[in-house]
Order: sequence, then structure tokens, then C-alpha cells
Amino acid sequence: MAMGAAAAASTCIRSASPGLPRCRVRAQATSWAGGAEALVRSGAVKAVRPRDAAEALGAEGFRLLDVRPEWERARASVRGSVHVALFVGDDEMGPVTLLKKWVHLGYIGLWTGQGFTKMNDRFVEDVAAAVADGGSKDAKLLVACGEGLRSLIAVRMLHDDGYRNLAWLAGGFSKCADGDFADVEGESKLQYATIGGASYIFLQILLLLGVVK
Repeated sequence: MAMGAAAAASTCIRSASPGLPRCRVRAQATSWAGGAEALVRSGAVKAVRPRDAAEALGAEGFRLLDVRPEWERARASVRGSVHVALFVGDDEMGPVTLLKKWVHLGYIGLWTGQGFTKMNDRFVEDVAAAVADGGSKDAKLLVACGEGLRSLIAVRMLHDDGYRNLAWLAGGFSKCADGDFADVEGESKLQYATIGGASYIFLQILLLLGVVK
């Protein structure tokens, strides 16, 4: 699993059901992702490759739903996309949470730039409000994140809530090539937006040397 996806999995921290133990939250998130993969395999959810996203957003009438946290979206995003974060910053300052934040910083945060997060308890409600389709579950949504894991979880949650016109950006924005999305804004290329921390410094060196484009 790529580092960004691993960070997302390890930061599936707080339950959508308050009081549920964190280990069960992680297992639940894994179950959601596995369930979403089954939906994709069955054809109930359409898998869209980044190079085919323009057609899905144009001729097929899908709207792009970006479920990345705000700090990833700030680096690069598709103009006009709907943004509802599946994971949000965890501001709790209890002693156990502070300890976990220090561990997260040492093992993940410094390298990837990923913040310590919890699940957005209002994700489904926030999507309904952002889509603003009169409460209808008929909205055609292409769900996307950095590397495809968080968006799989989001797809399963939305499907469980009754959405039936869902598509998943296979592999996430990290699999994009220049030009896959016509109107990108931000300081980074869309495919590099999940990279932060020390990894971002190495990326800039590789770009300067021409090792990556």
C-alpha cells in the first residue's frame, strides 16, 4: 500500500458512532473499504480511471466529490468539485490523544505531512447538504481521494445511505496524469497533492533534477 493510503488507514481514528473503541473503528473502516471493492466488482459502483474522468464528469453527468482533508485539497484541487472531508483534524487534547499524536508525528506526520485525524461524524449529512439536490439520493457522484482508499470507504458509506449513482476514481488523484482534469488549482500538481512533510522536500529535489515530471 502506498504511504498516503497507509497514513489514511492508520489515521482512521474516531468512530462515526461516538464511544466505539478505536480498534473497532479501524476494523470497521477496513470492512467498509472491502465492501466497496465488492460493489465495484459487481458493477453497482462504477470504477473510473483518471484518464476517463473528463468523460464521466462531462458526457455522463457525474459531479466530482473530493473527500480528502482540507490540507491536501489546499495543495491542489479540481475547480468546481464538491468537497466534503471524510476525515477531519482531531483537536482533542486529552492525555491519551496527545500521546497518540506524538506517536503519529514520529512515524507518519514528519514524513508525509499528514495530520492526526478522526472520522467526520457528519460525513453523510455533509454530502447531502453539499450536493444540495433536494435531499435526493439520485445524484451522480464520482468519489475521489488521494490514493483511492478513503474514497472506497466513502463510497460504501454513501451506498449504505441509499446513493445508487456512484462512481469511484480508481487509484485516486495520485494516478492522474497532466491534463486528466482540465481545471486544476493550487501550488502542486494534483497527483502530488498527498505528498507532504519530508517527502515533499524529496519530491522537490527529484523535480529539480528532472527525475520525475
